[in-house]
Amino acid sequence: MTSAIEQSNQIQKLQSLIKDIEYGMLTTIDNGYLRSRPMATHKEIDADGILWFFTDVTSHKVAEVEQEHQVNVSYSAPDKQTYVSISGRAEVVRDRTKMQELWHPSLKAWFPQELDEPNIALLKITVEQAEYWDSPAGWVAKTLGFIKATATGERAGSGENAKINLQ
Repeated sequence: MTSAIEQSNQIQKLQSLIKDIEYGMLTTIDNGYLRSRPMATHKEIDADGILWFFTDVTSHKVAEVEQEHQVNVSYSAPDKQTYVSISGRAEVVRDRTKMQELWHPSLKAWFPQELDEPNIALLKITVEQAEYWDSPAGWVAKTLGFIKATATGERAGSGENAKINLQ
């Protein structure tokens, strides 16, 4: 079991890794098969370890989540060599106050009537576990590291990799 301080630090680490990544790939389970689709993250992982996405309750992903709550959201920023995989439990939430808090004008492209859209809801994902790979070095430094590893026969440094458990 993780302490409250350790959990807070882990959530902050995840927040810092995904804060500039606009889209994550949400993976659900559909009759035993994995299905992924891009989703715009609204804000970041909150202090309680929750990711929020706006959705249409008539969408296929909502039906999948109602059948199997286990999901994955993966984030990728190849230019920064940052990759994050988040596993958790999803549920559909129709909390108007929370929607008002998270609403952003760019969402109007999907929800023209904004919060008055009849099928609008939130997909709440409670983060249970995550793994990340983070190599803050730029492209030149990374290339030089690979060249050095090839020349010396030593393994190339892959940056920081860690697993996080928020359960």
